Amino acid sequence: MDLLNLKYLQQDSVQESEHDYHIEATSNGSSQYCLDCGSSHTVGFGRKRQLFMDAPVRGKRVGIWVDRRRLRCKQCGKTFMEPLPEMHDRRQATRRLVQYIERESLRRTFASIAEDVGFDEKSIRNIFRAYVNRLEKEVRFETPRWMGIDEIYIVKKPRCVISNIEHQTIVEVLPNRNKPTVIKRLQTLPDKEKVRYVAMDMWNPYRDAVNTVFPQARIVIDKFHVVRMANQCLDTVRKNLRVELTSRQRRGLMHDRFVLLKRRRDISDEDYLKLSGWTVNYPSLGAAYDAKEAFYGIWDMDNRPDAESAYEIWCGSLSDEMRDAFKPILTAIGNWHTEIFNYFDHPITNAYTESLNNLIRVMNRLGRGYSFEALRAKILFTEGVHTVKKPKYPKRRATMEDSMFAYKTFSRIIDIERETNYGAQISTLISLIENGDL
Repeated sequence: MDLLNLKYLQQDSVQESEHDYHIEATSNGSSQYCLDCGSSHTVGFGRKRQLFMDAPVRGKRVGIWVDRRRLRCKQCGKTFMEPLPEMHDRRQATRRLVQYIERESLRRTFASIAEDVGFDEKSIRNIFRAYVNRLEKEVRFETPRWMGIDEIYIVKKPRCVISNIEHQTIVEVLPNRNKPTVIKRLQTLPDKEKVRYVAMDMWNPYRDAVNTVFPQARIVIDKFHVVRMANQCLDTVRKNLRVELTSRQRRGLMHDRFVLLKRRRDISDEDYLKLSGWTVNYPSLGAAYDAKEAFYGIWDMDNRPDAESAYEIWCGSLSDEMRDAFKPILTAIGNWHTEIFNYFDHPITNAYTESLNNLIRVMNRLGRGYSFEALRAKILFTEGVHTVKKPKYPKRRATMEDSMFAYKTFSRIIDIERETNYGAQISTLISLIENGDL
């Protein structure tokens, strides 16, 4: 049985052990042209036995020992090893093994692949890096019209994530969220003039980067980042209240804290009784809950003027105690007023916010045993995760006319538009991570 199935190698013998196949092979001598000058006048100049690893067969490693000829050119005098077209130029491996490692490196750890194929982990890492460098050049993501700049913790560090909000895809993951890193990457994007809106968290380096690279774009702060601050302020009041409580009361307040975070319109009758018990007996907690609810109400407004007016009323309604408790919100809106209220002119879909939050939630499952570089490649380049738009069917044919006889000698249909790749679909990434397939 021919385990090799390689056109330019002849299998001479096979030995099978518990973990491996050992194959002896020789070249069929398909080409004896000089690699330097191209002359066909070459002669044998010795032989060398070389080991090349191949893709696993039936769960076993495969090593091919090739009795390879050395040739000498009579024309130029250069010596060279006979060509082996199915072997990789820079690896002691078949081309199909390198392709196998490339595919597997986006879904498995380097250590597991190394054990699988008989390479050391460093070789797997080098193949992976070369593969990713090639993908970086070959895969071009469309520059978003509606761009999102957020952060996700990957391998215990915050990483900047650039997304396409309209198509709910990821187009880049950066090693950090520093301004120089973000600016450098944004400047490499094609068609920068296409970017009209950029949604982000309240992080000054992001704002500076966008203003530098996309001066025409309007920055929008997603309301999710703003309203959650109200819950954080309320929770601070709750924590400060604990010093006045008995141990039993503190445990009860800890258990009921989720009721305080709910909107009043969403609580059940049972939750209402719990809420009333705390807010009536502890006025500062009741005032903080009312302030939180009123702040949420600002984002229920239909337009910007009404929202800005509601915010001014809300600020004026705060007591000195509540003004101190909600100071983080007052400071944030003071620093980001324009960008925050831009939301009412250009609201971000809840679907995008929810999908990104779900991705953040499951990312910690992905980080074990992988470097940041490997995780970034998994997110951006795993097969099947991209949202791709095919070009429209061409409505004309490309023709070539014979200049002498003035009639069409042949015609062919050509693609006028190119395929559009919007990036890695967030929902697909979440599904793959949850199923353990990424």
